[in-house]
Amino acid sequence: MVAAFFFYYKYKFSEYKFVNFENIILYTKNDIFIPKKNEYTLLIFSSRMNNLKNLIKHIKTHYPVLVVDIYQKRKNYPNIIYTTAGINTIIKLIQYLNIYEVPVAVNIKRYHKLLYKQDSPLKKVSSE
Repeated sequence: MVAAFFFYYKYKFSEYKFVNFENIILYTKNDIFIPKKNEYTLLIFSSRMNNLKNLIKHIKTHYPVLVVDIYQKRKNYPNIIYTTAGINTIIKLIQYLNIYEVPVAVNIKRYHKLLYKQDSPLKKVSSE
């Protein structure tokens, strides 16, 4: 019985989540972000705590990088989709994905239109 509970618990918390861009509004420097690619590497970080250029060096991906800055600075970086969101949206995203530390990266793939499914486990990104 204990083993069954353990495996169910592990399964429930390791199961991948969906990110619905109909409900999550992200803002770029000038517009609302609308996903166009089938895959992204989603990076959630704080520009107050981390240097984005150093973080990007530690992310190994061939997907476009979609950055969400929880410090809410709106910047432009070449080859990076830099976004912010309202604090309520950021809190929902962090809670929904079970994020306990930032910076963190995760790959997401299009499932249907604006609905993306987590395609990798959350990975803490080191800036060192």
